[in-house]
Amino acid sequence: MASRNKSYKNKDITVYWKPSSCIHASTCVNELPGVFRSNRRPWIDMEGASTEEIIKVVNRCPVDALTWKWNNESKNIDPGDEHSNHIKNMKARGEEDNTRNEKDESAPVIKTLPDGPFVINGTFFLERENGSRSRFDGTVSLCRCDKSRLQPFCDGSHRKKEH
Repeated sequence: MASRNKSYKNKDITVYWKPSSCIHASTCVNELPGVFRSNRRPWIDMEGASTEEIIKVVNRCPVDALTWKWNNESKNIDPGDEHSNHIKNMKARGEEDNTRNEKDESAPVIKTLPDGPFVINGTFFLERENGSRSRFDGTVSLCRCDKSRLQPFCDGSHRKKEH
């Protein structure tokens, strides 16, 4: 089965979008509508804002459905390692590095999104009612509203208006 992942490029960076990870938190669309245009195709217009503005908004994606890397590989810490690039660019902007330290490396981080899911980042086990367990390593969004058709995972249904 072909990957639905997409990439969008300008002269400086490439933005990667993983639709299967997207929970439609709308951070990108709300903060930079000239670039992230949910009602147009292609939905990302890399000429709609400066590279710096695009990087800032992509770094705010709560589940890393959007990531980026420099087109000039020498600017990347580890080519293909978007997390390292994210940390490098946070530090370059003078932002705090909130990644886990060595003492709590095994503890997952759980974040709640307003009117959205629990976003869990790290390594953890999810145990279901029937006792089955699944191991996760990365970012997962768990539904809080009971509207998702992919329970217990968020599918973005919380964003749909009820009639």
